[in-house]
Amino acid sequence: MATSVLVVDDDPTVSDVVRRYLEHAGHRVVLAADGQAALDAYARERPDLIILDLMLPGIDGLEVARRLRAERGPGVPIIMLTALGEEVDRIVGLQVGADDYVTKPFSPRELVLRAQSVLRRSAPQQVPAAVLADGDLVVDPVRRTAQLGGRELALTVREFDLLAFLMTHPNEALRRAQLLESVWGWTFGDQSTVTVHVRRLREKIEPDPAMPQRIHTVWGVGYRYEPVRAADGA
Repeated sequence: MATSVLVVDDDPTVSDVVRRYLEHAGHRVVLAADGQAALDAYARERPDLIILDLMLPGIDGLEVARRLRAERGPGVPIIMLTALGEEVDRIVGLQVGADDYVTKPFSPRELVLRAQSVLRRSAPQQVPAAVLADGDLVVDPVRRTAQLGGRELALTVREFDLLAFLMTHPNEALRRAQLLESVWGWTFGDQSTVTVHVRRLREKIEPDPAMPQRIHTVWGVGYRYEPVRAADGA
């Protein structure tokens, strides 16, 4: 069954080009031209992915993403379309739960590749993988669930993949470029994407995000995951 993609953009030319490229790649496409139409289309269609422009009439893209995350948890993956050079918008978009972003003007082929990458990572895994446990933090890669102290964490697709990757490489200093390639599948791109996702993960798994116990910054390099069980002597 073809995966469905909701494309939200008020520019009919952009929407039409993106639709044609996605349909050529085998996806079913639904279009919406404003924020309210996007929310209505999501409730009606339950798409597998949303490609969401930030600049929309009425309810803007950031507010659409906030409402989807607040009302439905991590839910559907979101790729945000942002204007070239608007770094603040990109960072805010990632902070409200976007899984990826593409800057305008963009290559439709690149957007399709990004979409397929996000869809692959959000699909159920076919190969069984061991449950990852670190003290009261338990991550199940097969079920794609993460629990802290018995409470399920609301993680986006990228947050989950980043956490699982860090936990499978404990005590290693991992470069941001390495994380970008391994988790996002990008061989190039803005490394601030990694920084924002690490910040979001810390807010969800660390008792004090300003003094992290698990995800440590390695200055000038990237990050290192230190299991708390080692510190506890477990």
